[in-house]
Amino acid sequence: MNRILVWDLPTRVFHWLLAGSFAGAFLTAESERYRDIHVVLGYTVLGLVAFRFLWGVVGTRYARFSSFPIAPRRVLQYLKSLFTRSPQHHIGHNPAGSLAIYAILALAVLAGITGYAAYNEIGGEWLAELHEGAANAMLGLVVAHIGAVIVSSLIHRENLVASMLNGYKNGRAGEGIRRKHWFVAAAVLLATAGFWAGSAGLLPEGMDIRATAAVAQHQAHGGRG
Repeated sequence: MNRILVWDLPTRVFHWLLAGSFAGAFLTAESERYRDIHVVLGYTVLGLVAFRFLWGVVGTRYARFSSFPIAPRRVLQYLKSLFTRSPQHHIGHNPAGSLAIYAILALAVLAGITGYAAYNEIGGEWLAELHEGAANAMLGLVVAHIGAVIVSSLIHRENLVASMLNGYKNGRAGEGIRRKHWFVAAAVLLATAGFWAGSAGLLPEGMDIRATAAVAQHQAHGGRG
């Protein structure tokens, strides 16, 4: 077994930006004072998910959706193997983790769209409730995902958190990817930072990119309503 590169930089940057943006949006959801921050972070989640859909098609081997298809039968087989002496080991996403990833992405889109509608008073109160329900369901999945990562790390004797930080895992020669894609990762970071700076009005005059007209209008009224 060798130390091989599995997770490219764009995938890792997406993962941690999504985690941080969702956590921030969830923590500011009930605060009128930080409502604008909640909105901007919600839009950030949508933008990150849009990038992940693109990268899931054109990205590296283990980032592509084709490497972890939705397969309920494989999920059951994988879960059963965890109770045997020879649990299945996957270099990329395991079948159970793959299912969780698709569910998190779907809930992120649902929460973002319903959040936009609720913020702009489109569709009525039921959309606001659906937004809250989607966010709570996403939180539950994230907690389950963290628990699964801990259990899987113990079972397979590998630090999956460290792998998502440095990109490396143990595997056979030839199973790893060749490129980290620094340029794409830098573009994602710069786009996110620029969006945040524009939303906060920190860019030079003429470069302001407010989140949306709704956020700008909200800020114009002193953050009320």
